[in-house]
Amino acid sequence: MERARIAVAGASGLIGSALARSLAADGHEVVRLVRRSARAEDEVCWDPAGGYVDAAGLAGCDAVVNLAGAGVGDHRWTREYKKAIRDSRVLGTAALAEAVAALDTPPRVFVGGSAIGYYGDTGERAVDEDAPPGEGFLPELCVEWERAAAPARDAGVRTVFARTGLVVAREGGAWGRLFPLFKAGLGGRMGDGRQFWSFIALHDEVAALRHLLDTESLSGPVNLTAPQPLTNREITAAMGRVLRRPTPFPVPAPVLRAVLGEMAGDVLGSARVVPKRLLESGFSFAFPGIEDAVRAAL
Repeated sequence: MERARIAVAGASGLIGSALARSLAADGHEVVRLVRRSARAEDEVCWDPAGGYVDAAGLAGCDAVVNLAGAGVGDHRWTREYKKAIRDSRVLGTAALAEAVAALDTPPRVFVGGSAIGYYGDTGERAVDEDAPPGEGFLPELCVEWERAAAPARDAGVRTVFARTGLVVAREGGAWGRLFPLFKAGLGGRMGDGRQFWSFIALHDEVAALRHLLDTESLSGPVNLTAPQPLTNREITAAMGRVLRRPTPFPVPAPVLRAVLGEMAGDVLGSARVVPKRLLESGFSFAFPGIEDAVRAAL
């Protein structure tokens, strides 16, 4: 993509901030959506829960990327927090998609955040973008999340859903919590360790999002995961090797359920997700293996 004006919602989060830095470094104009009054020319006010977007600030944008949403792993899944997780994604996506659709000159592409939680527990079965949604809170959430972008798609805007896996990074997300434990020698497999984790290095996540922006042939769901998902047991061993720490302390499933509540089902569940459409579109991973991804994060 030539020099472009790109709006990013969720630009203060782990992935959004990395994407904004990457785009700005290559000379693109990044417009950040903020949940307060805009204080700078590169800010646009929005209220995702209230369904409000200052659409005038999106005028002239070539692309809109929505990565906003309450952290899935930040709190126990109480009824109230599950509502916050849902509303921050579904209502925010709907507000942005409607604002995009109402523009006299809409952007060329709308990239909406989504997650591999769409597929639910796949066991040992590998799934790609053609697989149906699973059952449970996260699959239902992802279906609603993606459906909320319909106004942009119906307005003729190329709409892509980035179904992101577990991002390997020090700064946040699941791995942001794992690194300190493993560095302290307290890391270990979770449950029986046979569940598949579909990961992606933060560098590759950002590169893949930019690939979605640039690749005109891509629309609909695209899995953003490394080519070879691994079991939790394999990832635990790799973390130990890279960090040169023992991994002697497995966390039994009952303990995880006691600590995490309903969310433990997704930690112990298996998501063997492959990036079929990303690979078919010519994307090349810089850090396809788990050890490379961990070293890149360090």
